[in-house]
Amino acid sequence: MKYLSWVKSNSEYGVPPAALTDAIAQSGAEQFASGKMLDAGGLSTLREGGAKVSLTGGKITDGPYSEAKELVGGYAIQNHASLDEAKAGAVWMLELHKQHWPEWEGEIEIRQMFGPEDF
Repeated sequence: MKYLSWVKSNSEYGVPPAALTDAIAQSGAEQFASGKMLDAGGLSTLREGGAKVSLTGGKITDGPYSEAKELVGGYAIQNHASLDEAKAGAVWMLELHKQHWPEWEGEIEIRQMFGPEDF
């Protein structure tokens, strides 16, 4: 089963420490080689190169951008045998953050992905 997970921080912490990105890159290379990781990457903030388009009250708007309470900093699309396995991967990622960026606080949200074959 494919799962999408994304890392959300509680506030803007700036650029992650090199030790964290190095640890993630090393593990990511192993997961890509094994076929478990399908895609992964970091994401900009809305101010750094993103956009928000919404539909409210029948109107489509681009912006305005209010201060985000949660910022998505990265994502991964992975193959896992179960949701429990996906959660174990998220715990591992949070442990890396705890070890290499102790002041960081946030969460990882996990969602199972569905393709045309599932409908």
